[in-house]
Amino acid sequence: MEDRSQVSPKRIVRTLRNNPVPSALSVLLLAGLISSALVTTSFTSSGGGCGYGYGYGYGYGYGYGTCPPPPTITTGYWQVAADGGVFSFHAPFLGSMGGRPLNKPIVGMTSTPGGTGYRFVASDGGIFSFHAPFYGSMGGRKLNKPIVGMAEDPMTGGYWEVASDGGIFSFHAPFYGSMGGRPLNQPIVGMAADPATGGYWLVAADGGIFSFHAPFFGSMGGRPLNKPIVGMTATPDGQGYRFVASDGGIFSFGNAQYFGSMGGRPLNKPIVGMALDPVTGGYWLVAADGGMFSFNAPFYGSMGGRALNEPMVGMATMVQASKPA
Repeated sequence: MEDRSQVSPKRIVRTLRNNPVPSALSVLLLAGLISSALVTTSFTSSGGGCGYGYGYGYGYGYGYGTCPPPPTITTGYWQVAADGGVFSFHAPFLGSMGGRPLNKPIVGMTSTPGGTGYRFVASDGGIFSFHAPFYGSMGGRKLNKPIVGMAEDPMTGGYWEVASDGGIFSFHAPFYGSMGGRPLNQPIVGMAADPATGGYWLVAADGGIFSFHAPFFGSMGGRPLNKPIVGMTATPDGQGYRFVASDGGIFSFGNAQYFGSMGGRPLNKPIVGMALDPVTGGYWLVAADGGMFSFNAPFYGSMGGRALNEPMVGMATMVQASKPA
């Protein structure tokens, strides 16, 4: 069953397209990684030089009379295991739950809107935050079904948890609806936030998509799959999404480009998650043994072939922009 209902977005993130200087901050905005209202403008000074400025919704801004090089964007990724162990590749290690007692295993991971911290969620709804604010969790509270994933709200910096029955739990983020209490052909396995509207999508193991305050672009519901879906990501502008199956097959909808997959190729262990590279528009896949597969995205290393205490269960993207010297 698929919910194709859509609510007209009340908050649309807009960028100017005529800026002669490419802005890394604009790229981050399109990726849904900066939650404040941002407007980029360009101008020509009376002396003939060019310039640009950035203004933030909370009153801070800066500008240049002439155009220096744009900020440098750095990407990387983190992997997380079921015991909360974190493995960093071209990204800072900010802490983990590895070696510490957990009530239930970790099932998913996200990075903060600024890409400078991360959180992960356990199957009982417990949240573990590292360089990221804690807004609450379902840990210690009764659940009808276990939590299977989470997503960051690109507008508020809060987050949602999703259970296998489609129940949604919001923390410092708006609630737009859920599939909790409604019949599902297959359990929910993941979710993604819409960076354009602030809504979200849920994906089921059969590839069915359920949209809440977010546009419906299509699904695999009712179509044959070689293996079940295990996760999804949205495009930087919110005009498409992809999901990945445990055999590494990729399914793209809306304006999401297909850059390749591991479908039909041998894997040592099944794929358990994916993450977006907001700079290239490509994506990474992570397997249960920590193996990484890059498609139109840089490869920074993996845990493939190395000993793990517990299997990998997810990953998240690190993105940082630095002003040129």
